[in-house]
Amino acid sequence: MNNLLSATVYSVFHTSTMKMNTIFHLAKKCPIGIWMLFFLIGCIPLGCLEPASSFPSLLIQDVHVWDAVSGLRKHQSVLLEGNTITAVGDIGTISLPRNTEQINGEGKYLIPGLWDAHVHLIFDKAVSPAMFDLFIYNGITSVRDTGGHLEEVLPWRNKARQNPDKYPRMMVAGPLIDGRNRVYDGSSVFNPDLAVGISTEDEAVAVVETMDSASVDLLKAYEMLSPEVFHTILKEAEKKGYVVTGHVPLSMDVTEASHAGLRSMEHLRNMSMACSESWQELLTERQELLAEGKNTAGAILRRNLHSRQRYRALASQDSLRTQEVLSVLAANQTWQIPTAALNTSSIDRLYAQEGWQENFAFLPTEARDKWLENAQRFAENPVDSNRVNYANWTLDMIKKINDADIGLMAGTDTPIFYLTPGFSLHEELERFVRAGLSPEEALEAATLRPAQYFEMEGELGSISSGKIADLVLLNANPLENIRNTTNIAAVVKNGNYMDRAELDELGDRLKGVE
Repeated sequence: MNNLLSATVYSVFHTSTMKMNTIFHLAKKCPIGIWMLFFLIGCIPLGCLEPASSFPSLLIQDVHVWDAVSGLRKHQSVLLEGNTITAVGDIGTISLPRNTEQINGEGKYLIPGLWDAHVHLIFDKAVSPAMFDLFIYNGITSVRDTGGHLEEVLPWRNKARQNPDKYPRMMVAGPLIDGRNRVYDGSSVFNPDLAVGISTEDEAVAVVETMDSASVDLLKAYEMLSPEVFHTILKEAEKKGYVVTGHVPLSMDVTEASHAGLRSMEHLRNMSMACSESWQELLTERQELLAEGKNTAGAILRRNLHSRQRYRALASQDSLRTQEVLSVLAANQTWQIPTAALNTSSIDRLYAQEGWQENFAFLPTEARDKWLENAQRFAENPVDSNRVNYANWTLDMIKKINDADIGLMAGTDTPIFYLTPGFSLHEELERFVRAGLSPEEALEAATLRPAQYFEMEGELGSISSGKIADLVLLNANPLENIRNTTNIAAVVKNGNYMDRAELDELGDRLKGVE
């Protein structure tokens, strides 16, 4: 078997998100081995796409099981063998392997492991060391990292892959692909170095090639890109089988970016401008200001453009134009990750709440002290009515997006703006329900939808035989009150059952409690 085929087979066994069109593309380069390749792919059991674990068989009995595929199934038994769910059925209907450990799930609710679909592992390096543990502590078994240089994020992904029983699965985008005057250029603590800056189509081809060589899981395009370079990134990504997420470039309209093949949008960024009755005028103005400010630092130029247009756009929202935009997003299935907890921070002011600040105790000492000092200083600022309007617009837009049957995923942008890793995902789910989604729809956005996004629904996102054993056992019904997702009895990661006592020990270690 030549080197190319060997590498391809290795990737299939170790990278569960590899797209089939990429496999076809690679296999075509090696026609002699193509049938052997497909034979090997066909022989891979779903549960083996994660490294196998050596945990004994475990039966969670008399538990209420919920997932977005089958809904609520009461009084079930769920059998785990190694890292795989091997059976789900009524009490007494499952044949148990010898020496199966049994857990009493009476009155409890079992849901799929949660995702935070928008995190930044290296945004605040003082926080980074605690993030994996905080995700697991909060029932988050998978995360989608949306921006960081390869040499910084790949070691974290490697760590997660080498320790699948104790750390969350990590999907990485690599650095933000931005225009030459990139926003995240390391110029301040608010704009750490997370991006690469490009300005030509040749550079776009090269940067996608670099990302592909590093086997990233997706790509992220950013706001200062020109339309030509943006289109090239998407075309090159499609050739190599990658989805592209991002912020719609300020030089473009949301509908153009969607038609170009943008798979998902973060933060509803630039959506308000697109839904204004003056959207074309605003777009023309942005393009002119971008040309005039080509030598201005990206962070400053972006801030000036948003300050100039966002609140004007909010004051001129047009229902017909909004419907037109949503229809395009629905037709193209340009999914949305609204980061509602972040967008509504001006009305919820989590950072100012004593209860929320108590979560800072889980952070490393340096970060804990810095966060508490800065959060208290922010809390002294008066409430900005414009920001309140934007927060309310966000909640209204989430409901409209959901009603339009556009894919939604729950992501938080942690650790930005004092959104404590792990804890913030539960806030995100609460905002989804506040926006008008049912608890089931909110949970779907944090379980099944991310699995579908990465074409992993055969492995994750629901509770059935053959799926990877990433689960959360709750003490109360999340369908009655979404806040019950915080009432965690146990977390299962890749078959590793961590009960409340073990989770509390993890929390105490994070707090430095002896």
